[in-house]
Amino acid sequence: QVQLVESGGGLVQAGGSLRLSCAASGRSFSGWVMGWFRQAPGKEREFVAAIKWSGGNTSYADPVKGRFSISRDQAKSTVYLQMNNLKPDDTAVYYCAVRRFSWFSRFHDEYDYWGQGTQVTVSS
Repeated sequence: QVQLVESGGGLVQAGGSLRLSCAASGRSFSGWVMGWFRQAPGKEREFVAAIKWSGGNTSYADPVKGRFSISRDQAKSTVYLQMNNLKPDDTAVYYCAVRRFSWFSRFHDEYDYWGQGTQVTVSS
């Protein structure tokens, strides 16, 4: 059974940084895609970034390009989201997700397993 556990959220001032972690377990993720999504109050869940578990290729949403960086540690079975120069608009619950295919998708309904989410709040 696949399990995803996020950590690292919190309250930070605008311009600050946070690093989110997603510990994945339950199977080998070779050939799969790991993604980060976020959902602000009253808004739909939106794609943030994704990484191919095997090759390490990455994909980013335009609002976070140049500020966020996704990476993975295969030995620890963990995916990270380094978030720099945070803005109040980045405030949301951030979710880790896994997709059972090897190509990227930015649609949340094309991901198969989800973590419980971690709150990120950026104050102005």
